[in-house]
Amino acid sequence: MGSKYPPSVRGCLPLWILTLEVALILVFFFFTKYESSSKNQRELMGTYGAIFQDVTVMAALGLGFLTSSLWKHGWSSVAFNLFMLALGVQWAVLLDGFLNESFLRLRTVVINLPSIQQATMSAMSVLISVGAVLGKINLGQLVLMTLMEVTAFGVMRMISKQILHTEDHTSMMHIFVFAACFGLTVDCYLSRPLPKGAKKKDQMATSPSLFAMLGTLFLWMFWPSFNSALLSSLKKRKLAVFNTYYALAVSAVTAISVAALAHPQGKINMAHIHNAVLAGGVAVSAPCCQIQTPFVAMVLGLIAGLISIAGAKCLPVCFSHVLGTHDSCGVHYTFGLPGLLGGVTNILLVIHHTNWTTHSMKGYQLLMDSGALSFSIAMGLASGLLTGLLLKLKIWKAVPPVAKYYHDQAFWEVPHLAVGF
Repeated sequence: MGSKYPPSVRGCLPLWILTLEVALILVFFFFTKYESSSKNQRELMGTYGAIFQDVTVMAALGLGFLTSSLWKHGWSSVAFNLFMLALGVQWAVLLDGFLNESFLRLRTVVINLPSIQQATMSAMSVLISVGAVLGKINLGQLVLMTLMEVTAFGVMRMISKQILHTEDHTSMMHIFVFAACFGLTVDCYLSRPLPKGAKKKDQMATSPSLFAMLGTLFLWMFWPSFNSALLSSLKKRKLAVFNTYYALAVSAVTAISVAALAHPQGKINMAHIHNAVLAGGVAVSAPCCQIQTPFVAMVLGLIAGLISIAGAKCLPVCFSHVLGTHDSCGVHYTFGLPGLLGGVTNILLVIHHTNWTTHSMKGYQLLMDSGALSFSIAMGLASGLLTGLLLKLKIWKAVPPVAKYYHDQAFWEVPHLAVGF
């Protein structure tokens, strides 16, 4: 049987989503056009085409399968991820265009391959955050969460670049701490005590866990492309690719060995491996173009792997007992803590590489970079607070009951399962 949506929500929810899509189509019709530049199109496709494909694979397959390890929640994890990505990219393209200074002159959003690539990366913010609340909200709430978070992230990047004078690459790499803070705040409002049945469904099964590992492999392979996507200098792009690869390699080795060391019987927890092997790529994201030797990148990967494993062991208990929240997919020890490590490392490297006798203004820029990192955290918490308040309103009548958390049958037609939903 299908889920027990009340008749009003069953009728309004699909209509509302279709109405939103039609509205987006109309906005694209009136306010957008493709770029008609005389640039070398073959060179443009060669430069951005491969990176755009890698970023899309990370978003659709990597993050989609990464969250599919929840028992009996694989369909929703993968399909809802694709739904949010498709909706988020459309809105991010428009939002980035509206916030661009050229829109005030042209009254038109010019779409090119770099803008679609950047919109895909912005939409990944909600794909990261949703891991904290996955299995506890419905499709209508996910629509609102997507629009709210993509908007907040776009505004945060605009302020960071125009007011705090942060580089485009650095402002984008703050996506991890922003998304983790956003997801934690939303989860604080939506979490309710889990009964034993729901806790059991939150556990992993062997087959879904294998699919989640597939998502981890996609992310691991294509993370160098993500970290180098917004760098224009070929030298910086080369450094980003090299450093990301070394950091990922070390975090993978660290995660597997420390996971076995942390278990009383020396066994490896697959849930830790799903997330901790990616910690190096997250930690090196912001400073990847400033690291001049593989040694620093490898040390970052080692520290990030240790932090992620420690977070996987301690944070779930702390969040459950202190905050009353439940991070479904380990967003905070996968992306939040390593992302914060990367942001702080980026600031320290700026201090280290600066010749203070010849660059007196670097102190001001250092203050701006520190403010940009702090602002991304504050913006994530504030926008998550607002979104959590909106998602908790009683208009969302199709929220699954607590006993039906983490179950595909709350949203999907599953004929072979027993009737009861």
